[in-house]
Amino acid sequence: MKNFFFPFLLLIIISCKPKTSDYTDTIKLFQYELNTNYSDAEKSPLTEEDLKTFKALDFFDIDKNYLVEASLELTPNAPIFEMQTTTVRLPLYKKYGIARFTLNGEKCELNVYQSLDLMTSLDYANYLFLPFNDNTNGKTSYGGGRFIDLEIPEDGSKTIVIDFNKSYNPYCAYNHKYSCPIPPSENNLNVEISAGVKAYKEQH
Repeated sequence: MKNFFFPFLLLIIISCKPKTSDYTDTIKLFQYELNTNYSDAEKSPLTEEDLKTFKALDFFDIDKNYLVEASLELTPNAPIFEMQTTTVRLPLYKKYGIARFTLNGEKCELNVYQSLDLMTSLDYANYLFLPFNDNTNGKTSYGGGRFIDLEIPEDGSKTIVIDFNKSYNPYCAYNHKYSCPIPPSENNLNVEISAGVKAYKEQH
C-alpha cells in the first residue's frame, strides 16, 4: 500500500495575476509537466495496464476566472487532527488558515492545511494542502475531490492566491492501491469548479 503524503507536484505560487497570454502558458506548462510525470513508469500512479495506452490527462478549458486571490485568516491555535483517507491510514494535519473568496458570484470558504510530517521537512516546510469537493464531483471531475498545492505566503501576507486551473486528482483516481486524503466536509464548495484535471477515463 503506497501512501499519499507528498504532493504530486509542488507548484510555483503566483503572487499576482499575470497577463492572459503569460498565464495561459503557465497553465499549459503545468499540464505538460503533469502529463510527462504520468507517462513516466517511475513516477506515474497509473496501473501498469493503463500506462500502456496512456496519452494525456483530460483538462477543463483554461479559465482565468478560476484564479482567485483569497483573504487568509490564520488559525495558529487550531488543534491537530486525523484526516480521513481512503484506507485505515490517518495522517496528522493542522488547519493553517481559512481562505475566503468570491467565485462566480458565490462567497466561498476553504480551510488550508499543513501536514505534520511535512512541517518537519526542509523541502516541504512551507507546503500547504488544499483538498476540496465541488458540484462537478462524480460528473465531470473525480468523485473523491481534488487537491491544490500551495505555499505559505511570504512576509505574513493576509491573502493567498488559489489557482483552480492547477487542481489535480488524488492518485486514488487512477489506482486503488494508494491511500489518499478525503477532503473534509468543511471544504465542500456549493459551486462548480470547471477547471483543472477532469475525471479520469481509461484510454484504449
